[in-house]
Amino acid sequence: MEPQNPPSVRVAELLGEELSDLHLRVLAGESHLDNPITHPRVQKPGLAFAGYYAYIKPGRVQIIGESETEYLKTLDDEERHRRFETITSLPVPVFVITKGIAPLDGFLRASQEREVPVLSSTALSSTVIKGISYFLEDHLVPSTCLHGVLLEIYGLGVLLIGESGVGKSESALDLVTRGHSLVADDRVTVKRYPNSELVGFSEGALRHHMELRGIGIINVQDLFGLAAVRERANIDLVIELEHWQTGRQYDRLGLDETLFNILDTPCPYIRMPVALGRNISILVEIAARNHVLKSRGHHSAREFARQLEAELERNRKVPRKETP
Repeated sequence: MEPQNPPSVRVAELLGEELSDLHLRVLAGESHLDNPITHPRVQKPGLAFAGYYAYIKPGRVQIIGESETEYLKTLDDEERHRRFETITSLPVPVFVITKGIAPLDGFLRASQEREVPVLSSTALSSTVIKGISYFLEDHLVPSTCLHGVLLEIYGLGVLLIGESGVGKSESALDLVTRGHSLVADDRVTVKRYPNSELVGFSEGALRHHMELRGIGIINVQDLFGLAAVRERANIDLVIELEHWQTGRQYDRLGLDETLFNILDTPCPYIRMPVALGRNISILVEIAARNHVLKSRGHHSAREFARQLEAELERNRKVPRKETP
């Protein structure tokens, strides 16, 4: 597992394709677009403009709309400029002015001097807040990268992990041919959202591709169609494939419940030995089916153990016949 640095978003990323519908443009601070945004919640600095500067939290995008602008117009020039000087000196990564409102005199100069970019959007404040908030929530959650293969099997996100060459990609390809879907191969990016969901996906050029030794890189979507791939999936089950080790004890009943931690979040885990003659893809498929049953309250191993215990108890109660 490759832990990432504490997440942050550069101001310049707000100007990318994901927020293109907001039509953001730079009014000031073009040379400071590397300022880091570290908090997913945005703020409207109305209280700060009114003099309560402790309201401003570091690392948050500050949205200036019509109400803030109209309030500032009620102040005399000297007081308004003093407020500008104070608020731009606070740890603000960027200001965003909405509704295409023209910035008041002196604001751009104060922001430029203190290296705070100012962006503008023609969209309503509510639209800008919603769009930027959603963007930041998706980019500022904890994340990590795992070496493995993520599949969707019967609606269940199954992550295959294990050392290189154990057969993860080959098993995944077999599962795709059986009607299941590939999410990510080799490098799986995982994000943990506030509801504790672990969501995995593939980034960049690797998306929808697999590497098969002896064949090379294949495009799963081109070969098997749109239904064979998914953009992302929750991680519901982790299966570790490992070469069979003689003498090692493996769970034979399925009574042991083991967990695998990803970003400090526990996930159900199965260690599955790989040996000649074992059809790993079918075993993975069965493990996924069994996990679905468990989530619905049907635990086959425990029911078998209860039946076995009941049978033994009945046998203990039956009196033995004495031999004449």
